[in-house]
Amino acid sequence: MTSTTEKSFFDLHITGLGYLNRIREVKPKKGESFLACDIAALNGPCDNVSYVRFDTRVSGSDAQHLVRRCIDAVNAEKKVMIGFRLGDLWTDIFTYAKGQRAGESGVSLKARLLFINWIKIDGVLKYKAELKSAESRQEVDASADAPVPQEAPPAQADPDATDETVPALAESF
Repeated sequence: MTSTTEKSFFDLHITGLGYLNRIREVKPKKGESFLACDIAALNGPCDNVSYVRFDTRVSGSDAQHLVRRCIDAVNAEKKVMIGFRLGDLWTDIFTYAKGQRAGESGVSLKARLLFINWIKIDGVLKYKAELKSAESRQEVDASADAPVPQEAPPAQADPDATDETVPALAESF
């Protein structure tokens, strides 16, 4: 007689749209290197947008390929907006090492970037994911048609700088 021990999980996903920033290859002292990026997610009413910053580890080959295609546009300081899905949200407490807040504690929201629904560069749609079901079709369409604020995304401080190298480039947009 065989027994199957199947693990069950409760998934918490965050969907939204935001600006892609700070794409980098992170090489930790222990473990394998990984692709990371920041997302300045839009929050609040369209006429008074606020931003929530997520420091993400890019998971999945499709998401990695798409983020790598955006490196040139992000480095050229173009407005790269994405529709995204994040998972495994957690917080990281750190101490500012320099600047006006040196010595103060800060909190960073970290997550895994699981899926990219669409990509717009300077307002032009460059990528849209293939639709798999009616429910996800509504999610992708709703976020892709959302109004884009006219202001630029906020500049982000680097609370916990890491060694950065440029990852291998995929064909850019």
